[in-house]
Amino acid sequence: MNRSLQDLVALLDLEPLEVNLFRGQSRDLGGKSVFGGQVIGQALVAATRTVEGSVPHSAHAYFLRPGDMELPIVYEVDRVRDGRHFSARRVQAIQHGQPILTMIASFQLPEVGVEHQSAMPEVPPPEALRDFKELAEQWLAEATPEVRARVHDAMTRQTAIQFRPVAPWNPLQPAEHAPQQCIWFRAAGNLPDDQQLHRSVLAYASDFNLLSTALMPHRFSFLQSDTAVASIDHALWFHRPARVDDWLLYVMDSPSAQGARGLSRGAIYTREGTLVASVAQENLMRRRAPST
Repeated sequence: MNRSLQDLVALLDLEPLEVNLFRGQSRDLGGKSVFGGQVIGQALVAATRTVEGSVPHSAHAYFLRPGDMELPIVYEVDRVRDGRHFSARRVQAIQHGQPILTMIASFQLPEVGVEHQSAMPEVPPPEALRDFKELAEQWLAEATPEVRARVHDAMTRQTAIQFRPVAPWNPLQPAEHAPQQCIWFRAAGNLPDDQQLHRSVLAYASDFNLLSTALMPHRFSFLQSDTAVASIDHALWFHRPARVDDWLLYVMDSPSAQGARGLSRGAIYTREGTLVASVAQENLMRRRAPST
């Protein structure tokens, strides 16, 4: 387990402050504000700690304000309903006295029912692919000194999650691509046998690469200085248990972009082809006007 994964596990172990009230810390991943996946993962932990016996099957979150990486985040849980089979929780992530995220999570007591799932596409296994960090080093070596100085730290920073794209594309030289991609990912080390932790790490990882999928047809990248990008909302459905410290395939596409917003969808499979989660996210995608 690398240091970044150790930090993530610690970040997901929220401090209880009072009944229905928790506090989490933040980490700088090289962006301008707290990484959205971190807030989603922590909010899911907060909600889960107020439920007994049930497991989360869906979470729907809206990002309301940028998170301040220098401050902790307070999570306030509202126990909306506890039914015979389902429970609902509303979570507010608060900084500076204002919500930065609001999320509704639904929980279900485990039960048996009919099953079906979509098939995983045929792709090369992760062992046959290059790691994103190796690719990033190559792309940086090919970049101009100005670009290299601006994005080096963001592209080479150690992360809690490893990524191996099936069809790599260079975000420093964006070209027109169809808005779809497949990326293998896993936690950068072994995790304890705790499904609550694995679900929270999966929620964290599900926020990576959806935005870039919606950008692919438009010849611009989140790394360019003239772009303004941000997550607007994020929806996640848990279908089946999974270990996030083994390779999972994230299959993503973007069916639409309009009004400075792009919609992306994702399906997450085990290497055996079991569908474990589905994701949808809408993002702000805006080019800044050139300064005069």
